Amino acid sequence: MGSYEIERYLNIRSAYGASFGPAGDRLSFLMDTTGTSQVWTITEPREWPEQRTFYDERVLFASWSPERPELIFGMDEGGNERAQLFRLDAETGEITNLTAMPEAKHRWGGWSHDGDQVAFASNRRDEAVFDVYVQGRDERGDEAQLVYDGDGWLSLAGWSPDDTRLLVSQAYSNFDQDLYVLDLETTELDHLTPHEGDVRYTRASWAPDGEGVYLVTDEGDADTLYLAYLDLETRDLETVVEGDGWNVDGIALDDETGRFVYSRNVEGYTELTVGEFDSDDPTAFETFPEPDLPGGIAGGVSFASGADRFALSTSGDAVNTNVFVVDVETGDAERWTSAPTAGIPRESFDESELVHVESFGVDGRSPSARGTPSESHAGLDVPGFLTLPEESASGDADEDGAPVIVDIHGGPEGQRRPSFSSVKQYFLDRGYAYFEPNVRGSSGYGADYAALDDVEKRMDSVADIEACVEWLREHPAIDPNRIAAKGGSYGGFMVLSALTEYPDLWAAGIDVVGIANFVTFLENTGDWRRELREAEYGSLEDDREFLESISPINNVERIEAPLFVLHGANDPRVPVGEAEQIVEKVDEQGVPVRKLIFDDEGHGFSKLENRIEAYSAIADFLDEHI
Repeated sequence: MGSYEIERYLNIRSAYGASFGPAGDRLSFLMDTTGTSQVWTITEPREWPEQRTFYDERVLFASWSPERPELIFGMDEGGNERAQLFRLDAETGEITNLTAMPEAKHRWGGWSHDGDQVAFASNRRDEAVFDVYVQGRDERGDEAQLVYDGDGWLSLAGWSPDDTRLLVSQAYSNFDQDLYVLDLETTELDHLTPHEGDVRYTRASWAPDGEGVYLVTDEGDADTLYLAYLDLETRDLETVVEGDGWNVDGIALDDETGRFVYSRNVEGYTELTVGEFDSDDPTAFETFPEPDLPGGIAGGVSFASGADRFALSTSGDAVNTNVFVVDVETGDAERWTSAPTAGIPRESFDESELVHVESFGVDGRSPSARGTPSESHAGLDVPGFLTLPEESASGDADEDGAPVIVDIHGGPEGQRRPSFSSVKQYFLDRGYAYFEPNVRGSSGYGADYAALDDVEKRMDSVADIEACVEWLREHPAIDPNRIAAKGGSYGGFMVLSALTEYPDLWAAGIDVVGIANFVTFLENTGDWRRELREAEYGSLEDDREFLESISPINNVERIEAPLFVLHGANDPRVPVGEAEQIVEKVDEQGVPVRKLIFDDEGHGFSKLENRIEAYSAIADFLDEHI
């Protein structure tokens, strides 16, 4: 057994979501000290922070006003994702519910530069679509002004520097978006990115003069995302930074100074570039020293007033998440938050190794991470992160090898990156190895790679899991007879599918909020999500027969490994009926199966007491069957 119980590991805290106050003398952030993420503020590095919200529910984000000592934060109820917006007076502590419409979702769109108004997108009018609203900081509920009737999945990317326009994004799928400018006086919508086929136009920010927009895109022949500048008058799109085979994740831009931070995702690791745009040439810039940050994963940039500093969060395999503040011109980084590790020594955390597993190829090609044709019929290169427990890594393990958990990400356009996971470290401490594959269909490796599991190619990604398991079975540190599949959301589907397609490989399976039946999932998921999900999985109208054929519920007789299914009763993405039906069918087969449903959770588990119960039960289940 390990050195510490699961409760200790789940009490390792994370500090993230930083936002600088208007004078740059205060920093807000989210931290889960009380068991759910709440708003905290701090004025000096590593001082004792002040807790500002005290809810049982998780706070989703917090954003300071640019002019006043107040901030907006978002919070849903029981994981239902119907977020409401609240204003917190940082001087008095008074909290006001600005939206007060609990049946609707509210998606934050930012403060106006004068701090008098906020913008958001909401599905108040029609649950299936998002409209654009503007609301005064003192207004409430239905006093918000509906400024644009939407017809799909709209989100906002911020106010123009003069507060007369909003930048609007519309998503048709995760790989196809459009950008618009909404004139708040005329309410006219100007389409910036007309195109054919799938093109990503995303992570947009206003240029300081308001005459252009910075964004990341794969327009043209690009396979990966690059940073570009779009001139609003000429509509010319100019490349600012090439992707160079890897995605530019996005840009954080201070629209008063032109200072920026952009990140590139290189095999899952973050590379940051800090710079300042030339005021006369929007595609020219100078760069500053790269900050020296721990962990390898960083994001969530917030500039202080004047843009001499910025805050961001960092994480790594062996580095729990904390907020650092970086000096723009020197690159010096200082940790501001002290998220504790529950008394567990940081040096006891294990680090992963980036590995590549060969799976089968595509049409005589070997699409590597960049889709490069090979000279032969070699297979597809599937990246993943393998972490061995200390005994196995040092060569002191049992000669039979360690049991291994194959943890499969959701999405499906997700990506496993080497960020901190207290659950992973707990199982490593108990002697389990951990493998996190990025099978075809994952993001981060180019559009071609991400499209290799679309619709009729869905099961090719499951075949990649088989290739990874066969690779693990040959690994000298792994016990080939003790391999478990674990995954959440779409990763839960991958677990169920792997158990039905390759039943002989598995000793156990753990499905967390997973899809068991694509037809019932698409029929019952939130109305606002259905069109986006059908773009990825296939439509009920055109692809029902295929969706039925690949649904694990219809192949359940092939499951042999013991199965544990966990779900939240309020899940708006993958309704709890997915869990109920797969448990019933597996039980009818006489296969050991366990179910755990949380009445106050949604798509995942956010409350500490529920996380402790869930992962204690998972640990007991794995100990029993592995």
